[in-house]
Amino acid sequence: MVPPGEIRLVPANLIVAVPPGHMLLLAARSSLPQRKGLMVPNGVGIVDQDYRGPNDEIHVQVYNFTDGPVSVRRRERLAQGIFVRIVQADWDETEHLGAPDRGGFGSTGQE
Repeated sequence: MVPPGEIRLVPANLIVAVPPGHMLLLAARSSLPQRKGLMVPNGVGIVDQDYRGPNDEIHVQVYNFTDGPVSVRRRERLAQGIFVRIVQADWDETEHLGAPDRGGFGSTGQE
């Protein structure tokens, strides 16, 4: 049960061994808000490749934006997972990139 205006972790009843060099991206099913009145509050969930132990069950974080409690039953499909290849990057900290300024946040498409 997810009370109105609250966030809960719903067990997915899954433990997944994410392949090396990948992450598991969890996204809400497109019908979740309309059918259940729930949404994934941070947009997506990320499951790292080392989250695979016997107690590392995947959970789906949901927010109930309705005025009443929402029940979630076993085997209801709330989210879907996508394996995404990842690349580890090495960072070099610098004061200047040597590129011109584009105008900052919200500047795309502005002339």
